[in-house]
Amino acid sequence: MKLSADSKKNFKRYGPIIFIMSLFSIIVITTFYFVLQPKVTLPIYSPSMVSEELVEEDIRYIKKYHKINDFSLTNQNGQLITQEFYQNKIYIADFFFTTCPDICPIMTENMGYLQNELKSQTDVLLVSFSVTPNVDSVDVLRSYADLKGVDDSKWNLFTGSKKDIYELARKSFLVAKNDGDAGRYDMIHTENFVLIDKESRIRGFYDGTNEEEMKKLLTDVKILKQSYLD
Repeated sequence: MKLSADSKKNFKRYGPIIFIMSLFSIIVITTFYFVLQPKVTLPIYSPSMVSEELVEEDIRYIKKYHKINDFSLTNQNGQLITQEFYQNKIYIADFFFTTCPDICPIMTENMGYLQNELKSQTDVLLVSFSVTPNVDSVDVLRSYADLKGVDDSKWNLFTGSKKDIYELARKSFLVAKNDGDAGRYDMIHTENFVLIDKESRIRGFYDGTNEEEMKKLLTDVKILKQSYLD
Protein backbone atom coordinates (compact mmCIF):
# COMPACT_ATOMS: atom_id res chain seq x y z
CA MET A 1 0.00 0.00 0.00
CA LYS A 2 1.47 3.34 -1.11
CA LEU A 3 1.29 6.42 1.11
CA SER A 4 -0.21 9.55 -0.37
CA ALA A 5 1.91 12.69 -0.64
CA ASP A 6 0.04 14.23 2.31
CA SER A 7 0.55 11.09 4.42
CA LYS A 8 4.27 11.11 3.66
CA LYS A 9 4.45 14.78 4.59
CA ASN A 10 2.59 14.17 7.88
CA PHE A 11 4.77 11.19 8.70
CA LYS A 12 7.94 13.25 8.20
CA ARG A 13 6.48 16.02 10.35
CA TYR A 14 4.97 13.99 13.18
CA GLY A 15 6.91 10.71 12.98
CA PRO A 16 9.78 11.82 15.26
CA ILE A 17 7.29 13.21 17.78
CA ILE A 18 5.33 9.95 17.80
CA PHE A 19 8.56 7.98 18.22
CA ILE A 20 9.73 10.13 21.13
CA MET A 21 6.31 9.91 22.84
CA SER A 22 6.24 6.15 22.39
CA LEU A 23 9.75 5.80 23.80
CA PHE A 24 8.84 8.05 26.73
CA SER A 25 5.74 5.95 27.45
CA ILE A 26 7.81 2.76 27.48
CA ILE A 27 10.32 4.30 29.90
CA VAL A 28 7.56 5.58 32.20
CA ILE A 29 5.73 2.22 32.22
CA THR A 30 8.97 0.32 32.86
CA THR A 31 9.95 2.69 35.65
CA PHE A 32 6.55 2.36 37.32
CA TYR A 33 6.78 -1.43 37.04
CA PHE A 34 10.07 -1.57 38.92
CA VAL A 35 9.10 1.11 41.44
CA LEU A 36 5.84 -0.66 42.27
CA GLN A 37 7.49 -4.08 42.55
CA PRO A 38 7.51 -5.10 46.23
CA LYS A 39 11.00 -5.06 47.74
CA VAL A 40 12.14 -8.56 48.66
CA THR A 41 13.32 -8.77 52.27
CA LEU A 42 14.18 -11.63 54.59
CA PRO A 43 12.43 -12.16 57.93
CA ILE A 44 14.24 -11.62 61.22
CA TYR A 45 13.61 -14.73 63.30
CA SER A 46 12.93 -14.82 67.01
CA PRO A 47 12.35 -17.83 69.31
CA SER A 48 8.57 -17.43 69.16
CA MET A 49 8.69 -18.08 65.39
CA VAL A 50 10.46 -21.45 65.75
CA SER A 51 9.17 -24.87 66.81
CA GLU A 52 9.18 -25.07 70.61
CA GLU A 53 11.08 -28.36 70.63
CA LEU A 54 14.12 -26.58 69.15
CA VAL A 55 14.19 -23.77 71.72
CA GLU A 56 15.17 -23.77 75.38
CA GLU A 57 12.10 -23.25 77.53
CA ASP A 58 13.17 -19.96 79.13
CA ILE A 59 13.29 -18.09 75.80
CA ARG A 60 10.49 -19.75 73.79
CA TYR A 61 8.17 -16.77 73.83
CA ILE A 62 10.62 -14.01 73.00
CA LYS A 63 9.21 -12.18 69.98
CA LYS A 64 11.98 -9.77 68.96
CA TYR A 65 15.52 -8.54 69.46
CA HIS A 66 16.93 -12.07 69.33
CA LYS A 67 20.63 -12.31 68.47
CA ILE A 68 23.33 -14.96 68.52
CA ASN A 69 25.03 -14.89 71.91
CA ASP A 70 28.74 -14.24 72.19
CA PHE A 71 30.87 -17.35 72.06
CA SER A 72 34.51 -18.40 72.39
CA LEU A 73 35.33 -21.77 70.82
CA THR A 74 38.31 -23.59 69.31
CA ASN A 75 38.53 -24.32 65.59
CA GLN A 76 40.23 -27.09 63.58
CA ASN A 77 43.56 -25.28 63.83
CA GLY A 78 43.47 -24.96 67.61
CA GLN A 79 42.69 -21.23 67.36
CA LEU A 80 40.34 -19.63 69.85
CA ILE A 81 37.64 -17.82 67.85
CA THR A 82 35.05 -15.46 69.29
CA GLN A 83 31.90 -13.85 67.94
CA GLU A 84 33.99 -10.77 67.21
CA PHE A 85 35.64 -12.68 64.35
CA TYR A 86 32.28 -12.53 62.52
CA GLN A 87 31.68 -8.84 63.07
CA ASN A 88 30.35 -7.24 59.87
CA LYS A 89 30.18 -10.66 58.23
CA ILE A 90 27.32 -12.79 56.99
CA TYR A 91 27.68 -16.45 57.88
CA ILE A 92 25.94 -19.80 57.49
CA ALA A 93 25.97 -22.17 60.47
CA ASP A 94 25.12 -25.78 61.18
CA PHE A 95 25.54 -28.34 63.98
CA PHE A 96 27.08 -31.75 63.28
CA PHE A 97 29.49 -34.39 64.59
CA THR A 98 32.26 -36.17 62.74
CA THR A 99 31.05 -39.71 63.47
CA CYS A 100 27.43 -39.03 62.44
CA PRO A 101 26.42 -41.81 60.02
CA ASP A 102 23.27 -40.37 58.42
CA ILE A 103 22.52 -36.69 57.75
CA CYS A 104 25.89 -35.15 58.64
CA PRO A 105 27.80 -36.43 55.58
CA ILE A 106 25.14 -34.89 53.33
CA MET A 107 25.17 -31.65 55.31
CA THR A 108 28.95 -31.44 55.12
CA GLU A 109 28.85 -32.10 51.38
CA ASN A 110 26.36 -29.27 50.96
CA MET A 111 28.49 -26.97 53.12
CA GLY A 112 31.31 -27.83 50.72
CA TYR A 113 29.05 -26.87 47.83
CA LEU A 114 28.32 -23.51 49.49
CA GLN A 115 32.03 -23.02 50.15
CA ASN A 116 32.72 -23.41 46.44
CA GLU A 117 29.83 -21.17 45.36
CA LEU A 118 30.78 -18.41 47.82
CA LYS A 119 34.57 -18.71 47.59
CA SER A 120 35.03 -15.22 46.09
CA GLN A 121 32.74 -13.53 48.63
CA THR A 122 35.01 -12.70 51.54
CA ASP A 123 32.15 -11.24 53.59
CA VAL A 124 30.27 -14.57 53.69
CA LEU A 125 31.64 -17.34 55.91
CA LEU A 126 30.69 -20.87 57.06
CA VAL A 127 30.56 -22.30 60.59
CA SER A 128 30.01 -25.85 61.86
CA PHE A 129 29.64 -26.62 65.59
CA SER A 130 30.31 -30.13 66.86
CA VAL A 131 27.58 -31.45 69.18
CA THR A 132 30.02 -34.07 70.53
CA PRO A 133 32.95 -31.84 71.47
CA ASN A 134 34.29 -34.46 73.90
CA VAL A 135 34.89 -36.71 70.86
CA ASP A 136 35.62 -34.06 68.24
CA SER A 137 38.95 -32.75 69.49
CA VAL A 138 41.06 -30.30 67.52
CA ASP A 139 43.01 -33.19 65.97
CA VAL A 140 39.82 -34.98 64.96
CA LEU A 141 38.39 -31.79 63.43
CA ARG A 142 41.67 -31.17 61.60
CA SER A 143 41.59 -34.64 60.03
CA TYR A 144 37.91 -34.23 59.15
CA ALA A 145 38.54 -30.81 57.60
CA ASP A 146 41.35 -32.24 55.45
CA LEU A 147 39.15 -35.14 54.38
CA LYS A 148 36.25 -32.86 53.42
CA GLY A 149 38.27 -30.17 51.66
CA VAL A 150 37.56 -27.42 54.17
CA ASP A 151 39.04 -24.02 53.29
CA ASP A 152 40.29 -22.71 56.65
CA SER A 153 39.92 -19.10 55.53
CA LYS A 154 36.23 -19.68 54.78
CA TRP A 155 34.95 -22.35 57.12
CA ASN A 156 35.50 -22.96 60.84
CA LEU A 157 34.72 -26.28 62.53
CA PHE A 158 34.27 -25.69 66.27
CA THR A 159 34.77 -27.70 69.42
CA GLY A 160 34.60 -26.51 73.01
CA SER A 161 32.52 -26.73 76.15
CA LYS A 162 29.55 -29.07 75.80
CA LYS A 163 27.43 -26.61 77.78
CA ASP A 164 28.42 -23.68 75.56
CA ILE A 165 27.60 -25.54 72.35
CA TYR A 166 24.31 -26.82 73.77
CA GLU A 167 23.26 -23.29 74.68
CA LEU A 168 24.31 -21.95 71.30
CA ALA A 169 22.21 -24.62 69.58
CA ARG A 170 19.08 -24.09 71.69
CA LYS A 171 19.33 -20.48 72.86
CA SER A 172 21.00 -18.79 69.89
CA PHE A 173 20.67 -20.72 66.62
CA LEU A 174 17.43 -22.55 67.63
CA VAL A 175 18.20 -25.79 65.80
CA ALA A 176 18.47 -28.67 68.30
CA LYS A 177 16.17 -30.87 70.34
CA ASN A 178 16.87 -31.58 73.98
CA ASP A 179 17.82 -35.24 74.38
CA GLY A 180 16.03 -35.83 77.66
CA ASP A 181 17.02 -39.50 77.70
CA ALA A 182 20.73 -38.70 77.81
CA GLY A 183 22.88 -36.59 80.09
CA ARG A 184 22.73 -32.89 80.77
CA TYR A 185 23.58 -30.74 77.73
CA ASP A 186 23.05 -33.66 75.36
CA MET A 187 21.03 -32.78 72.28
CA ILE A 188 19.74 -34.06 68.97
CA HIS A 189 20.86 -31.71 66.23
CA THR A 190 18.74 -31.09 63.15
CA GLU A 191 19.57 -30.77 59.47
CA ASN A 192 19.04 -27.00 59.58
CA PHE A 193 21.47 -24.52 58.11
CA VAL A 194 21.05 -21.05 59.59
CA LEU A 195 21.70 -17.75 57.79
CA ILE A 196 23.07 -15.05 60.12
CA ASP A 197 23.32 -11.38 59.18
CA LYS A 198 25.96 -8.77 60.08
CA GLU A 199 24.01 -7.86 63.21
CA SER A 200 24.10 -11.49 64.48
CA ARG A 201 20.40 -12.03 63.73
CA ILE A 202 18.80 -15.14 62.21
CA ARG A 203 17.51 -14.45 58.69
CA GLY A 204 16.67 -17.94 57.45
CA PHE A 205 16.52 -21.70 58.10
CA TYR A 206 17.25 -24.25 55.36
CA ASP A 207 17.25 -28.04 55.07
CA GLY A 208 20.96 -28.82 54.82
CA THR A 209 20.24 -32.16 53.13
CA ASN A 210 18.23 -30.66 50.27
CA GLU A 211 19.83 -29.39 47.05
CA GLU A 212 16.99 -27.03 46.20
CA GLU A 213 17.20 -25.49 49.66
CA MET A 214 20.87 -24.76 49.03
CA LYS A 215 19.93 -22.83 45.90
CA LYS A 216 17.35 -20.89 47.90
CA LEU A 217 19.99 -20.17 50.54
CA LEU A 218 22.35 -18.76 47.93
CA THR A 219 19.54 -16.56 46.60
CA ASP A 220 18.80 -15.33 50.11
CA VAL A 221 22.49 -14.51 50.63
CA LYS A 222 22.24 -12.24 47.57
CA ILE A 223 19.08 -10.60 48.94
CA LEU A 224 20.73 -10.07 52.31
CA LYS A 225 23.89 -8.60 50.78
CA GLN A 226 21.80 -6.26 48.62
CA SER A 227 19.95 -5.02 51.71
CA TYR A 228 23.22 -3.52 52.96
CA LEU A 229 23.61 -1.58 49.72
CA ASP A 230 20.08 -0.15 49.46
